[in-house]
Amino acid sequence: EDVVVIETDDAVLVMHKSKAQQIKEAVQHCKANDRKEHLEHPRVHRPWGWYEGIDQGERFQVKRIMVKPGEKLSLQMHHHRAEHWIVVSGTAKVTVDGKEILLTENQSTYISLGHIHRLENPGKIPLHLIEVQSGSYLGEDDIVRFEDNYGRTT
Repeated sequence: EDVVVIETDDAVLVMHKSKAQQIKEAVQHCKANDRKEHLEHPRVHRPWGWYEGIDQGERFQVKRIMVKPGEKLSLQMHHHRAEHWIVVSGTAKVTVDGKEILLTENQSTYISLGHIHRLENPGKIPLHLIEVQSGSYLGEDDIVRFEDNYGRTT
């Protein structure tokens, strides 16, 4: 009775509603312990679909990616990381340095550091894949965009 329940994919907070102002303390605890839950959700939505972090460590991170039918990510490149894409379901159209390939379930490709690439879903069902990034820097701000359907070119 008289409780506040907040649930996300990675956390559950239950407290008496009279203590709701103490949520600030939970946020401060996250900041003090270099946590990111107060800044971002595990699933990040984009116009083309979404991605979510599965695992990360020193010099690597793993993401689950879903691309909506008919959508594509920007034509891009990274200075500090390489990527390995494994198709779980659907069809992926992959462009690397101007060459296109189609990948289907259980197929994969590797994009070396510095190569210009794009991922797209030419199919009628959602494309699901696993992305393994490796390199010296893995932040989203390492993306150099050359073309983008959503106005995000650099």
